[in-house]
Formats: sequence, C-alpha cells, structure tokens
Amino acid sequence: MAPDRDPAQEARLRRREAARRQERRRRRTAVGLGLLMVGLTVVAIGFSRGGDSAPPAGRAAAAGATGTTTADRPPPPPDATVRIAGTGDIVMGSLPYGLPADGGRSFFRDVDPLIDGDVVVGNLEGTLATGGSSKCGDTFSPNCFAFRTPPSYSRWLKQAGFTVMNLANNHSYDFGAQGQRETLAALRRVGLKWTGLPNRYVVQTVDGVRVAVVGFAPYEYAPDVRDIPAARRLVARAAKDADLVVVTMHAGAEGDDQQNTRPGTEEYLGENRGDVMAFSKAVIDSGADLVIGHGPHVLRGMQFHRGRLIAYSMGNFGGYEVFALGGPRSTSGVLQVELRPDGTWVRGRVAPTRLVEPGVPARGGDAPAVLASLSREDFGAQAARIAADGTIRPPAR
Repeated sequence: MAPDRDPAQEARLRRREAARRQERRRRRTAVGLGLLMVGLTVVAIGFSRGGDSAPPAGRAAAAGATGTTTADRPPPPPDATVRIAGTGDIVMGSLPYGLPADGGRSFFRDVDPLIDGDVVVGNLEGTLATGGSSKCGDTFSPNCFAFRTPPSYSRWLKQAGFTVMNLANNHSYDFGAQGQRETLAALRRVGLKWTGLPNRYVVQTVDGVRVAVVGFAPYEYAPDVRDIPAARRLVARAAKDADLVVVTMHAGAEGDDQQNTRPGTEEYLGENRGDVMAFSKAVIDSGADLVIGHGPHVLRGMQFHRGRLIAYSMGNFGGYEVFALGGPRSTSGVLQVELRPDGTWVRGRVAPTRLVEPGVPARGGDAPAVLASLSREDFGAQAARIAADGTIRPPAR
C-alpha cells in the first residue's frame, strides 16, 4: 500500500520529480552535443577524468592498482556535475521514549525542500526493526539508550529525498544482528541504499557518474574509523570503482563542549572515538572527494584539504524525544555540495536547520554563523569560508 501523503507534500514531490526529469533531459542533451563536438578527441585524451584539474595523489595511485578502475570505463559526461547533500543524526522515534502521533508522516515536512540532491546521505542513528535483543537488556536503564523505530518509517526517509543511509554509528547494532537484518530489509523495500557495513561501500550512479559512499565508525560492526591504514585501503578501492567518493564518519567526543575540532584521539566515556582530523585527511589523500561527519551531536567547523571539503560534524538533524534540546545540540543544517566527476569543487552551501519540540527538524537557525566562527577558530588558513547565507567557499589562495 502506498504511504499516505497530504496534498501539499504530494505537490512538492511532483514538482521536485518534474524538476529532476527536466534537469536529466538537459544534461543528456548537453552530453550529446558535447560528445558530437569532442568526437575522437575523447579517445585521444583517454581517461583523464575531466578538465585540467589533477586528482588527489591517492586517486592516481589507486587507478594504477589491479582490477576494475575508472580507466576501464567510458569517461563521465564532460560537463557533468553531481549534487550531494548530507545531514547529521536521525532518529524518527523509538520506544520506550516515544513515537510521533501520525506515524512519522510529518517528521521531515518542514525541511523537505532542503533534503534535495542527486546523492543524499543521512545518518540513521538506530534501527528500523521490531525484533532482536536490546544491548541494554530487558529492563529500561536511564544510562543506556537503544533505538528501535518501526520498519514502516523507512518510507518517510525515501519520501523526504534520502538516497543512501549510513549505518556506521553507535546505535545501528542496538538490537544485534536481527535488528540489523530488519533494518536492511526495511531500507531495501523502499529502494534506499545503505553504507557502513565492514569492508563495504555502496555505489550510486548519477547520469553516468559513479558515486561511492563509504561509512566509518569506531566499532567492529562497521569500517573502523580508528584503523586509518584499513580506511585508506577501503577508500582507495572505492576510488578505483567510482568517479567520486563520499566518506561519512560517525566519530569524535560528544557534548555541548565538543564543538571545537582538535588533533589527536578523542574519547567519550572511556571509549576511543577516533582521531577525526588524521582520519579525514588520510581518506582524502587516498581518493575521497568529500567527508561528512556526525557523532558529537553538535556542529563542528569545516576545513578544506587538497581542495576537498571536510565537514567534521553536522550535528543532530532530528531525534524525536531522544535528543537533548536547546543550545548547540539544537543547531544543525543540511550540507549541499556540487562537484565535478574529478572531485573539483563547483559550489556548496549549508542550509540552516534546528531541532524543535519534541525533536523534529525545522528550517532556520544560526548554523552558518556558528560554522563560520568554528571554522576560522579551528583551521585558520585552511578553513572553509562560510557566508551569512550559508554559501561555502574554499580558502582564498
């Protein structure tokens, strides 16, 4: 049975889909004309991966490895770009904490226009399941949190515009292997891809451009953000298999006092949460084109490394009755980036959002100002330049 939609939301979805079809037709037309003009020159230039921009050293090294590489496939359309969006943590409700009265239908309603892109990545903080055994045991504990959202809520993720859900985090295994199986099945039923399982990544193709998404977290049931050599190998493998690589990481210490990003290993409640700066730069050196972070439950600054953006934490996007509200924990946003197939920066923006009672996302807030200040403070000359309207620009050369 198709999910119920209110008329306004249905109209927005129709407009969005019509706009996407029109954009695809425009791109196909442009590609056809471009190939006609380029002709045999495409063959002559081989597989340079577009433009005069050199790829990261890691990408070049990966392409020389054995197996399928980007050089074994036709090059992407010469004028192609890919719009990538990403958010922080998402919990649409969980028992015993609470579920929306309307079954989650309106959870993303206010921010629906912002969740838009060719590849849209969200961090699913919890499970979509009814079975499995809770990591907290059979009795409710105020010091242990296990999130289990009804599997039917997966349709609201799909309807909102997400295309890939990250499962590499500290709550995706809250109900063990059974909970994880049910989560994967729920995502599969609505046509959503996922990433964040050990030694794996997912590829989404956008108008001939292959985009790999790789999720990391400091846990054995996910690619381990603490094992930087293994992370480099996995990202290099993804870089051979795709034109663009997006890394999403759930890492770093939690709390209102954790907005600043510092070198070195971070810990929370005695748990090693990774060295987010060393990790992020390493995966970019190995072929990643964008890093989207979450986990601290607050925003963190943004930095450019070798022309690639690192968003260290996008904060809490939505947490129905499970996230503390007010102050830094209620300030968030949607990262919106456009890249060429060789990873070259085209444009970017953070669309500000905030958490409002009882933990649903809403448009507005001061995320651009917060991010601009944190970026300057933590990264100096490498800081992303973030304007009052949320526009993101690389550092001035």
